[in-house]
Amino acid sequence: MTKTLLILPGDGIGPEVAAEAVKIVNWLRAHRGFDVAVSEDLLGGASIDVHGVPLTDAALEKARAADAVLMGSVGGPKWAGQPYDKRPEAGLLRLRKDLDLFANLRPAICFPALADSSTLKREVVEGLDLLFVRELTGGVYFGTPRGIEDLGNGERRGVNTQVYTTSEIHRVARVAFELARKRRNTVHSAEKHNVMESGLLWKEEVQKLHDAEYADVRLEHILADNCAMQLVRAPKQFDVILTDNLFGDILSDQAAMLTGSLGMLPSASLGAKDPVTGKQPALYEPIHGSAPDIAGKGVANPCATILSLAMCLRFSFDRGEDADRLEAAVAQTLADGIRTPDIWVEGCRKVGTAEMGDAILKRLAA
Repeated sequence: MTKTLLILPGDGIGPEVAAEAVKIVNWLRAHRGFDVAVSEDLLGGASIDVHGVPLTDAALEKARAADAVLMGSVGGPKWAGQPYDKRPEAGLLRLRKDLDLFANLRPAICFPALADSSTLKREVVEGLDLLFVRELTGGVYFGTPRGIEDLGNGERRGVNTQVYTTSEIHRVARVAFELARKRRNTVHSAEKHNVMESGLLWKEEVQKLHDAEYADVRLEHILADNCAMQLVRAPKQFDVILTDNLFGDILSDQAAMLTGSLGMLPSASLGAKDPVTGKQPALYEPIHGSAPDIAGKGVANPCATILSLAMCLRFSFDRGEDADRLEAAVAQTLADGIRTPDIWVEGCRKVGTAEMGDAILKRLAA
């Protein structure tokens, strides 16, 4: 049966990097028997410009029906004056929430060829391979009440609510424990139980689930601020880091720079499998932003998007061999000294977005 893949290029550099992933998809269709129907729609500012909203109901339904969604990026200064619920990012948040994509997987891998591109010493980051499991549909980004209110006398107050339930914590923790079993069998659960009741609940419920179902997995509780420090001090101590929506957003971006560039990190956002059909809602995206300062210049790094496609092949299309080949092609291209400006160092060949995509495709086809 033909699978379906929806492409949402988005804004800024999104269309440029998404185009390089589409090249890979087309090659896999032609040479590896990848039976997939590809369609495209608008998201973010691109959708606002055409439809007046960051995500249309029709685009949402296409995403719901697809076997997987691959996106580029959203946002930019052009739409910064909009209310929060009308900004490009609101389209992405709605996509995550309505598809119930509660588990965000963000690997942070330092490719050997990029160890010197990190701002940390080679010995600190060389060989780094950690995985964030971030809760994605709860917490402070979605909690209510929220808003800005006028208190009078020139005073205003901004309110956001951090809230989690037992079931929300258990389902994402279960993903982290299951993945840890396939890796190095260690989970660090990061929160702020020392000052936040939601953090205390998180810690207690993760521990309960661990004791009941995953006692074979090593579990360590760590305060989120200490986790931030340890990521800079000794990042290779971590295997799987489980955390909430807010801390996961911040800590995974910090970890991105350990690898040399935000342009190198992919992500997968997964929902629950349908108990009857086995279909699992899934969204794959690079964790970098829309980078409006370089949009249209043809210099953006497509590696994170291409590696997001590799995750898509692995998790949504059960094509692990193709995922391995694609990841190896990225690694070999970097080892060949071919680099976009964000990861370029003296002695390497500096290339643009399309040329980087072509180089990876050449390695894939070799």
